Amino acid sequence: MLLILTILSMAAAALLLVHLLMLRRELGRMTEQLRSYNEGVTGKKIDVALFDLKLEALAGQINRQSHLIVEAGAQRKQIENEFRQAAVNISHDIRTPLTSILGYIQLLEAETITPEEKLEYVNIVKNRTKRLQALLNDFFELSVIESLDYPLKTERLGLTAMISDILVEFYDSFNERGIMPDIRLPEENLSIYADESAVRRVVENLLVNTVKYAAGQVEIWLERQRETVELTIINDAKELVGSDVNLLFDRFYTADRARSAQTSGLGLPIAKSLMNNMGGTLTAELRGEKLMLVCRWKK
Repeated sequence: MLLILTILSMAAAALLLVHLLMLRRELGRMTEQLRSYNEGVTGKKIDVALFDLKLEALAGQINRQSHLIVEAGAQRKQIENEFRQAAVNISHDIRTPLTSILGYIQLLEAETITPEEKLEYVNIVKNRTKRLQALLNDFFELSVIESLDYPLKTERLGLTAMISDILVEFYDSFNERGIMPDIRLPEENLSIYADESAVRRVVENLLVNTVKYAAGQVEIWLERQRETVELTIINDAKELVGSDVNLLFDRFYTADRARSAQTSGLGLPIAKSLMNNMGGTLTAELRGEKLMLVCRWKK
């Protein structure tokens, strides 16, 4: 009996030794795989040849950490590229009106200038200065909105009444462009919980964008959905056909559609940031030659 127990103990010890040797060899193989991955020799992540639940769990967590590091690196590069692009765009946007202002100041210093010319140049300088001020204000506002501590006061709002009031304020603007919008507002005053000033700014920015670029028919709807309240604005946008409309929300988008000689082109990025801060969404979709912007607030 003692002999049998001795043999069994020796067999168990041998099996344990073999398992430890195999585990040691597998750890060495995993270490080599991780070294090759970290040095960029291969993009293959760690795989485990030895069937061991603990070892497989360890490999899984190492692979997950490697994935997170790659994602963080890609995000860092994207942010760096955005900052570089921002520097280029901001420099261009500021330099254009500033160069014009300096040029007209030089003309004002000329001795041969007439009173009429002086008045004309002063008005131009004033307009360019306002353009520059609006540009800087918009860049500053967007940076504040996207900060983590941007304050929002959530309260119950009657959205139907608010949008109706805002549309009245835009009546003259639509009329000047010869636009007769098809407006569909519900009889009930649909309610949402959101920040009043943020909602008003979002709607105003969308309408400013519509008045500025709309051609032909404009449709403005407010309706209740199952879980949301939606504001939809549709207008002709032939110049956007074939383009990525989501770029309209990119602060660095420099197409004529997003940037004009009169504004910074940051109205839509500001509106989207405000909607995100309120837990809502702002989306753009191109249907044929029509641009559809949709704001969604949770009820």
